[in-house]
Amino acid sequence: MKLTVLGCSGSVPGPDSPASGYLVEADGYRLLLDLGHGAFGALQQYCTPADVDAIVISHLHADHCIDLTAYVVALRYGGDGYRLRGPERRIPLVGVPGTRDRLEAAYDPLARKLGLHELFSFATPADAELGPFTMSYAPMNHPTPTNGVKIAWQDRSLVYSADTGECPELVKLATGADVLLCEASVSRDEVQVPDLHLSGAQAGEHADRAGVDRLIITHVPPWNSRQDAADDAAEAFDGPVEIAHPRAEFWI
Repeated sequence: MKLTVLGCSGSVPGPDSPASGYLVEADGYRLLLDLGHGAFGALQQYCTPADVDAIVISHLHADHCIDLTAYVVALRYGGDGYRLRGPERRIPLVGVPGTRDRLEAAYDPLARKLGLHELFSFATPADAELGPFTMSYAPMNHPTPTNGVKIAWQDRSLVYSADTGECPELVKLATGADVLLCEASVSRDEVQVPDLHLSGAQAGEHADRAGVDRLIITHVPPWNSRQDAADDAAEAFDGPVEIAHPRAEFWI
């Protein structure tokens, strides 16, 4: 299973990275995980939009979903490699309740008349098979409904925290996983807002309690240091701590 980082900047796109977006691949199947500001452009370095097999959106904050509006334009008006092939072809789009309404509102108030159902088959998260992957979800501790996501393939597993404050459900979801891709938005010098985001140290603590093999730090805002977040995580977690950066590829 291959994880490619399209964007990893927290809350806003940064000078060197789009906001959250990840491409997960196995057995020729392409799963897009979140699509924040600028991530759609980065996606096109790896495949054409029509070649994505499924999309999972963790929550509806703009830095995780707003580039779906660009996706709509590409699928509807793009040339070869952009438009969906065949009248029955739609991309499964899994998101929290209200994802379709959010996309319609962000794209165009008249979007209902443009037939988004012709481009995407909308579904809410449920533990199930998605292509070659076994998908599991858990509610995270964030102001808007948010799901952590577990993606398992054969005997390998990746868990994505999405956005969350301290969260026992994240530990439960990630227990025994090979990789935890975990947000670390809060710097060591910031006053932490409860139930919003994790610090690097807290990301490490969650990884330690879950007993994961590897921790990848992500979602660090451009005004904070990725290296500091990783260093803080390493003080709480004995396993390998890696740092997400644009175009990084991780084999799981």
